[in-house]
Amino acid sequence: MSLVIPMFNEERSLPVLFDSIRSQTIAPDEIVLVDAGSTDKTLDVAESLAAVDHRIRIIKTERATPGRGRNLGIASAQHDWTALTDAGIVLDPRWLEQLVEALRADPTVEVVYGNFEPLTRTFFERCAALSYPPPKVARPGGLMRGPSIASAMVQRRVWKAVGGFPDLRAAEDLIFIEKIREQGFKTAWAPQATVWWELQPTVARTFRKFVLYSRHNVWIGRQWDWHYGVARKYIFGLIFLLLALMHSWWWLLLPVAGTAARVARSIWSRREGRGFLWLLNPFQFVGVALILLTIDVAAFWGWAQALRQQPEPSNSTPSTLQS
Repeated sequence: MSLVIPMFNEERSLPVLFDSIRSQTIAPDEIVLVDAGSTDKTLDVAESLAAVDHRIRIIKTERATPGRGRNLGIASAQHDWTALTDAGIVLDPRWLEQLVEALRADPTVEVVYGNFEPLTRTFFERCAALSYPPPKVARPGGLMRGPSIASAMVQRRVWKAVGGFPDLRAAEDLIFIEKIREQGFKTAWAPQATVWWELQPTVARTFRKFVLYSRHNVWIGRQWDWHYGVARKYIFGLIFLLLALMHSWWWLLLPVAGTAARVARSIWSRREGRGFLWLLNPFQFVGVALILLTIDVAAFWGWAQALRQQPEPSNSTPSTLQS
């Protein structure tokens, strides 16, 4: 079993991730780190880890997207099955064991998806966890989030059959998962195979991250997946604002009520067994509203940037899909 991890400027998070890799109840046979041209001390950290762990191999490349990084890692992996996660992640000690157990339960399985959970160490992170990580859904074996490439295991031939990951900085994982689903590869779910995902810790960093997502999603023509829905909400809000200006300010109560309902729905869908009174925490309500507004503004800002700028050039070639 190979474990492939793309990384870029992860000098702080990499040691934490490796502590969790060393704690796995089933150890990967090899660990392939693909550095996308880090400008901090990520490579120094990775090389110091490799000096004491013979399983680690480091692939260095310049300005690689996450998609290209994963392709390079899987192409060079020495095993038929590859587990995938990201830097900025902490693995539950039984993560890899649970992925493997799903395969052992049905050897005909070709892809296994695990669960992911947001880390909620601060009030801001707790509000963020109620804003944008997808809610859990029922899968065979229990409730879980996903599918996510940050918690997955895939056979090499599946990766080759779908053409690998697109060479993109955003949405490459969603497109890869969509292709797997479209081609009908047999999938298993491992709700107990959990990775812990580090959320953006501030409003400013949340804004920057979603601007990047927005810009790249527009460049690849996925506005339908996010932007159009956000635009519809604000178009309706603008209509009520115009009615308020022309007739009565009471019209503004409708968009205000709609916004409150959106925030309440976001919190309630992620309540995970908590009661109604928990929903009514006013500080939490305002925090979630602020983060949702930040993401909406970031969507429009990135959209405008994408229309003004040319897409960033691709660095990959078909040769990344090696046998």
